[in-house]
Amino acid sequence: MNIVKIDYEKKMQEILKEVKDFVPKKKLLLHSCCAPCSVAIMESLKDYFDITIFFYNPNITESEEYFKRAIEQEEYIKANNLDIKVIKGIYDVKKDFFDIVKGYENSPEGGDRCTLCYEKRLEETAKFAKSENYDYFSSVLSISPLKNSQKLNVIGENLEKKYNINYLYADFKKQGRYKKGVEISKEHNLYRQDYCGCIFSKEESYKRKIKKMENEGV
Repeated sequence: MNIVKIDYEKKMQEILKEVKDFVPKKKLLLHSCCAPCSVAIMESLKDYFDITIFFYNPNITESEEYFKRAIEQEEYIKANNLDIKVIKGIYDVKKDFFDIVKGYENSPEGGDRCTLCYEKRLEETAKFAKSENYDYFSSVLSISPLKNSQKLNVIGENLEKKYNINYLYADFKKQGRYKKGVEISKEHNLYRQDYCGCIFSKEESYKRKIKKMENEGV
């Protein structure tokens, strides 16, 4: 059976047309995993929305890594005088990550374990957005070439219906945003990690490096 892929970039552009003339701007709660993944997105959306970054990432297993990313997210916004607030969600690795992915520890990157993680982070974003009267919620996760935007947007759509709050559909890697994010990150010397944050992803990243070295005869 052929699965028809939805053009979520087009859907986002349709939403942006609807909200562009609102005064004051519509309020967007934007889930972010790190500064490098958010920089190009904040730049492209700041003229349309009053943005608040929601840094909720219990999947980041090591606390040192978590705080490094959280601090850099805040410092980038402050250093560039962006009129964007940052709210940090509860950081409970056991309750909000390990307990949720129990039984899926050996799932491959991008598989069922990751889907459960996406669902948890987006649901907390939707719940917070609803409770604090935001107009929209979304996530920067689709900017990564390694993330399935179709899957992420289906999750967002389901949460939109569940919590009765608008979801900003998006495939943020489109329109050169991923490349722009890389360029901005280099310009500002941002820390670009090579794994999502969880220990399972870190181990897979390490194995890929070893395999690459072996193939190159290093």
